Amino acid sequence: MSIQAMLSDDDLKIRAKMQEFVASVPRQLLLDMDADKVRYPQEFLEEAGRRGVLGLRFDPKYGGAGLPWMSEIVALEEVGVLGTSLGCLYSLVSIVGEAIHQFGTAAQKEKYLAPMIAGTLGVAEGLTEPRGGSDFFAATTRARREGDTFYLTGEKRFVVGAEGADLFLIYGKVEGIDDPKKAMTAFLVERDAGVDVAHVYGLMGTRGGGTGRIVFKNTPVPVENVLGGEAGIGNGTAVFNRMMIPERMTSAGAAVGMGRAAIEIAARYADRRRAFGQKIRRFEAVSFKIAESLTLLDAARALNFATAHAIEAGGDAGKIRRLVSESKKFATETAWEVVNHAMQVLGGIGYTDIFPVEKLLRDVRLITIWTGTNEIMNLVIQHEFYREFSKSKPKGRNVEADAAGAEFETEKEYNEG
Repeated sequence: MSIQAMLSDDDLKIRAKMQEFVASVPRQLLLDMDADKVRYPQEFLEEAGRRGVLGLRFDPKYGGAGLPWMSEIVALEEVGVLGTSLGCLYSLVSIVGEAIHQFGTAAQKEKYLAPMIAGTLGVAEGLTEPRGGSDFFAATTRARREGDTFYLTGEKRFVVGAEGADLFLIYGKVEGIDDPKKAMTAFLVERDAGVDVAHVYGLMGTRGGGTGRIVFKNTPVPVENVLGGEAGIGNGTAVFNRMMIPERMTSAGAAVGMGRAAIEIAARYADRRRAFGQKIRRFEAVSFKIAESLTLLDAARALNFATAHAIEAGGDAGKIRRLVSESKKFATETAWEVVNHAMQVLGGIGYTDIFPVEKLLRDVRLITIWTGTNEIMNLVIQHEFYREFSKSKPKGRNVEADAAGAEFETEKEYNEG
């Protein structure tokens, strides 16, 4: 592939390891999940844990591999070929694990992070609420404290793993704190504490993960299960901002894998299918779709890699937020376009279940919506650009002055009237 020279030895090793793992996933599991015969494939996580491919970025002390973001992006592309459901369950260890790894107490890491990475503890995240989608701070879930216990009341929807996860990362506002950003707190809620699954959604795609709406009715959560313990009260905003990195980068990484899987199916088909006396790949209408798809995937992959390096390097949080949003937006929209190209190349047979492209189409549609819609990504991108641009001083050539009429300043009207 064109990216080979960009990969380190660790990246190549994890890619080979992930390819072996992905190849081992039973075909029947994928079929049963898409048919909603499976609600939560715990065995998938357990096998991933046995093979040591979960929690790649986390401290080896807790079972992680201590690898950089670049290696995880490589791994995510491989797991993406399985579709959105298994890719999401795989990614939740990275997403929820990020919160615990960065903000958790030593006791929380031992109790929760280690078994998550081992694949023996299923995790989920409750972020979206029925009355609020992308508006995180409009959340109405409340936490009332009595002594060393908080009591949660509220609802979260679209929770992947609602039917099956053992541990939920839940955001709620602590009562008595007026500022919603200071009131927001992250809680680690065990299922047996009183997590009620009120509804399981029938989904267009991305099936088999037990996606549902969960309800808390004075659900008790001990203060030691506040993420970060006592010091974590009111720290939910910081957790949320940090969490948007793995939330969106896992989507971006897996999206490339889904697009790649679809176009490879289409490319093989185009090299075998004949019409008008020749292979259909000889027709420009077909070959140009293959070429455009490959170009888009290479561009999305390269942007993902660049963003991964930027995250590791640290620095300006706004710049990283912008790059993460660009990666999520571009990779997911690329996957959608590429899967559509693949279906068009296949023609009518692509619309049937003879090929998995129709499933990929149903799966990919969701990733332009979740973890912040791509419209929200646009808002973040332009906001962070203007924030940085407005503070920067011009460098290099002033191209604006090269216009023939540049000296007519009165023609450059900036104000009304």
